[in-house]
Amino acid sequence: MSAAAGPAEPRLRRSRARWAWAVGVLLVVGWSLAGAGAFSGEVLNPAGVRQFTRFAVGALHPDLSADFRGVLVTSTLVTVAYAALGAALAVLAGALGALALTRTTWGRRRAGWVLARAVVAVPRGLHEAVWGLLLVNVLGLNPWVGVLAIAVPYGAVSAKVFADLLDEVPRGGYEALLAAGAGRGVAALYGLLPPAAGGLLAYAFYRLECAVRSAVVLGLIGAGGLGYQLSLSFSSLRWEQVWSCVYALTALCVAAVVAGRAVRRRLSDPPPVRGDRLRRDAALTWAGLAALALTAWSWWYLAVDPATLVDVRAREQVSYLAGLAWPVSTSGPLLHALGRAAVDTVQMSVIAIALATAGAVLLSGLAVRPAHRRHSTHPGRAPRRPGVRRAAVVLAGAVVRGLVRGALLLLRAVPPPVWALVLLFVLRPGILPGALALGVYTLGVLGRLTAEALEELDPRPARALTVLGASASGVWLYGVAPRAVGPVFAYALYRWEVAIRDTVLVGLLGAGGLGALLATSLQTFDWPAVATTLGVLVLLTLAVDLVSDRAREVVR
Repeated sequence: MSAAAGPAEPRLRRSRARWAWAVGVLLVVGWSLAGAGAFSGEVLNPAGVRQFTRFAVGALHPDLSADFRGVLVTSTLVTVAYAALGAALAVLAGALGALALTRTTWGRRRAGWVLARAVVAVPRGLHEAVWGLLLVNVLGLNPWVGVLAIAVPYGAVSAKVFADLLDEVPRGGYEALLAAGAGRGVAALYGLLPPAAGGLLAYAFYRLECAVRSAVVLGLIGAGGLGYQLSLSFSSLRWEQVWSCVYALTALCVAAVVAGRAVRRRLSDPPPVRGDRLRRDAALTWAGLAALALTAWSWWYLAVDPATLVDVRAREQVSYLAGLAWPVSTSGPLLHALGRAAVDTVQMSVIAIALATAGAVLLSGLAVRPAHRRHSTHPGRAPRRPGVRRAAVVLAGAVVRGLVRGALLLLRAVPPPVWALVLLFVLRPGILPGALALGVYTLGVLGRLTAEALEELDPRPARALTVLGASASGVWLYGVAPRAVGPVFAYALYRWEVAIRDTVLVGLLGAGGLGALLATSLQTFDWPAVATTLGVLVLLTLAVDLVSDRAREVVR
């Protein structure tokens, strides 16, 4: 008689779906590099090295003259005003639009919910620069162009995110109010809004950070502000002024990030409640009042007039352009060109994300805050080090960390079109400079997100491996990397969705893809072709969103 078998030990199995996706990703990256001409050997432009050197040397000698400082201050105020007012309108539109997108509103009527989400996907799928070019044709040179170019796509994105936040909060209070006889609106106001308020407020301030960068991008296409001044200085080859603009952009981005992060940290770690009475958080109250004051100042500074949005000229122009754009063009040559441009756009975005992800994985470990590194990777070694040696190691780590974080901040502060123009000094025209420019910019964003993801990992597995005598590389491979793969790839896929929209921006400036085709159609006033190109762009964006969602499900 055989002995009774004990409980079967769990066996680790490889996920075939994950391996299939990994192989597919490698094949797509190789296909994209081949399509961009990276293997042809004719991508470098040696004649531009001298100009690139002059540009790099300009970083050490920014233009700090009194006249240019005055120009920078005025340009910065314009950029801040566009960003603040655009973000405020986007948050307002998002709050109202969330009511139409949340599952609570539609209940079991799934068809209506899907239709509402599809309607919002159209403004969400177009880049702010595209909205700016379309609005210029309707409103002319009006401050509303810069404001609405931010508010329309950001409002659609905010509506979707706000609806998702409301759908994800615990529904006990909401259902209890319904059972007590309250209406749906009252139940949502008191049962869903309070638990979601922190997430909603944090996302609203995050949108303000993003609006600063978008305001700079709009300036590159003529909306004014720091982006416009940067474009003028670049066109006239005044590298000292270019670097002054870059440093001003960096300082503005730092201010926006610090303010937004302070609010989010306050929301995630509120002060302890004293006594039985609930009190308003004074810091958050002042932050909200400051945001309202900034919005009011932006309205006054830009001198926007709502009447111009509905005056006779604007209505006639909308009707005129709609008549020109319909029916959309379905000519064979245009569809063929759209197919080739769509392939270029996808390849550009894939190269950008591959470069950014690889760079983020390599650099993020150096950007992680010391508390994480001390308690997770070297907890047992620090006490054995002599005091002087340990101080030198800590100082060296702080210097490296500061340099890496500063470099990542600089990469994401400079808009992708500027990186594309710089890369064109040493690369031949094509989709590769645009892809690398997007990759450099996305590396700045993804590097920061990856570093924050590493800091939030549970340090106990890495600490246990260190105590057992594992080497630093072993701790990283078995204690950190397996748990960091999911968040890092989730961020990379999210940035891919953003990059597919940003390809239009560099394309508008000649880097190829759908953006270049759209720019040509706008310059020749071929509005049927413009409508067809925008339709293809929205469909491509939706397709990338679906593929990204499916990939995230596999990674989880």
